[in-house]
Amino acid sequence: MSDLADDGAALSLIASCPRGLADLLAKELAGFGATDIRERTTGVSFQGSLECAYRVCLGSRTANRLFLEIASFTAATAEEFYAQLRRIDWTAHLGPQATLACDFSGQHPQITHTHFGALKLKDAICDGLRAWAGYRPDVQRERPDVRVHAHANGEQLTVSIDLSGESLHRRGYRGAAGEAPLKENVAAGILLRARWPELAAEHAGFLDPMCGSGTLVIEAALIAANRAPGLTRDYFGFLGWRRHDPELWQRVRAQALAQVIAPPPGHQPLRGLDRDAASIRAAAANAQRAEIAPWVHFSTGLLAQSQPLPGQVTGLLATNPPYGVRMEDIAGARVAHRELGIVLREHFQGWHAAVFTGTPELGLELGIRARRTHTMWNGAIECRLLRLTVEVASFREVGQKRTGLTSDLEAAATPGARMFANRLGKNLKRLDPWARDQGIFNVRLYDADMPEYALAIDRYGIAGEQGPEDWLYVQEYEAPASIDPEAVRRRRGEALSVLSEVTGIPGERIRVRLRRKQSGSSQYRKLESQSVFHMAREAGQRLWVNFDDYLDTGLFLDHRITRERLGAQARARRFLNLFCYTATATVHAAAGGASASTSVDMSRTYLQWARRNLDLNDVPREPHELIQADCRQWLEDAVAARARYDLVFLDPPTFSNSKRMQGVLDVSRDHSGLIELCAQLLDRDGLLVFSTNAQRFKLDESLTERFAVTDISRATIALDFERNPRIHRCFEIRPR
Repeated sequence: MSDLADDGAALSLIASCPRGLADLLAKELAGFGATDIRERTTGVSFQGSLECAYRVCLGSRTANRLFLEIASFTAATAEEFYAQLRRIDWTAHLGPQATLACDFSGQHPQITHTHFGALKLKDAICDGLRAWAGYRPDVQRERPDVRVHAHANGEQLTVSIDLSGESLHRRGYRGAAGEAPLKENVAAGILLRARWPELAAEHAGFLDPMCGSGTLVIEAALIAANRAPGLTRDYFGFLGWRRHDPELWQRVRAQALAQVIAPPPGHQPLRGLDRDAASIRAAAANAQRAEIAPWVHFSTGLLAQSQPLPGQVTGLLATNPPYGVRMEDIAGARVAHRELGIVLREHFQGWHAAVFTGTPELGLELGIRARRTHTMWNGAIECRLLRLTVEVASFREVGQKRTGLTSDLEAAATPGARMFANRLGKNLKRLDPWARDQGIFNVRLYDADMPEYALAIDRYGIAGEQGPEDWLYVQEYEAPASIDPEAVRRRRGEALSVLSEVTGIPGERIRVRLRRKQSGSSQYRKLESQSVFHMAREAGQRLWVNFDDYLDTGLFLDHRITRERLGAQARARRFLNLFCYTATATVHAAAGGASASTSVDMSRTYLQWARRNLDLNDVPREPHELIQADCRQWLEDAVAARARYDLVFLDPPTFSNSKRMQGVLDVSRDHSGLIELCAQLLDRDGLLVFSTNAQRFKLDESLTERFAVTDISRATIALDFERNPRIHRCFEIRPR
């Protein structure tokens, strides 16, 4: 038995959850034996025993993570933060063979980057254990034995053990397809808000007519079966924690298993319907892994075919219909909502409905007045849960609304939309002749010219199956929290409503993404799995771009001139491309006559993309190699091996803490060391081109003493980017 279990002392705990679910989480915690429960915006703090903590990890349907507070202190600087951490007895939490991961969150006046805070936390723990106990834990970012979290609220810091280890929404039943669009704990929150536990106790029917991989149906079955959602998980953060009590944990788990109920005699299954057969197969497999297959039934079918089972006079229809991220999806989402409303009104009178949407105005297409509306968040997306009672008294005209915009046509008619259209039209009039004269096919048309319409709009010239065609890639900059979300949505709608009219590009060739402040490699995170590539053209080269799967397309338009300069300087030279991404610069260098090239990046995905780019342009493989490696480590090895290059392109990310990389890369801090290493690879007449997109970047002045440095930033920013002269900095660096 652990000390915590022996003395029965109450632990200080914090359970986090998606925004909008804290009240539901607080009710759950009370049922697990928690005391002194206090709701927060994105979680609940409480007191509880170790047994209570185990029950939360195993049984909470709405929590994200569970943190055990082990220290709280004030630290004005990073050095004070480190010193305070060294005072904690880490041997009480990590054994000699334990692996470790560290996280940092919040706002601190001196620790301004979360990754730096996490690094200081890790250093303090490892140094403390080495000094006190003679051992040092290995760092393991995925599924460590112990995950330690520090949170800053100004100079006040709280240090906790993450008992969950990874988010509790990961129940363990989802297959290799990965995350679903609707997180499991959000799905459970929808069902709890819709009073599904009470309806399930009355053996009411359940249907999700657009079920996808079955998240809502499976969560509904877990509730109906009284099955703890964590029973299928094989990992929790406390399993490798030194104070873990295996006997107590097994007892808690056995009690949860004993409370699971089987479907009653004559049970009518909870149903999921979807038109996509692959999704239905995935849903059925997920249900098997969740061990609730007897409770559910999944079938392929159209939304219009949805009906209650014979004898079902009441029940809950819960669904998360598409709400449109891309332009062409918006029209489809409107049709889906309207069709759902028809199905509800014609076949489900007497039922309850819970419709979860990220575009609230689409709820007007249902033609049913919502009895209750809840604001909830699915990840970073603010959504609305519309709770409906399907009865004639609640029916209304489709699209009816008291105030605001009711259609894209009305959005396009607003003064704001016309003002935005005028600005975009002026930009086109200025940029189109220039682009034609320069032979430029991929152009930034708009970049937050009017701050209230915070969009970046890029036009790509694509080689389509039926000939050249233009596409628009629209990135919406995330608005500050101080801006009214309704105003953001209205302005977004106004801008998007006129894009096709002004540019002549149809909606099916327009993509829209939300760009948030990125950290590490998250800007390269895969968003979808469409795997549809399009061939763009640039200065005689052909390059693959992807508008669906990633936040960036594979081609950074602001570096257009830089790539062309590299191509012009590459003839008969050995070219090195570090942090090469999709190797578009290597394509230009090879076309310019580079005798050989080496392109280095950590990402296998992007190196495969790079290979496709090189093959598309008939670049021979033997003298043009691609290497998957940590660029810093590769540089050190190359210097040791006395490798030589004539032309080097160094374009590191602003910040990276990739799990495949040693340490943390901060370009503002580390650029001098990277440049020094690159310089050691240059022949006497060699050239290093260094570029960065870091805001407020300042080149280390000592570099100008050792090298001939020329700032070419202004010369590498083309007409379509001149409104943002700080979009990148670029330098040519030569040995003296």
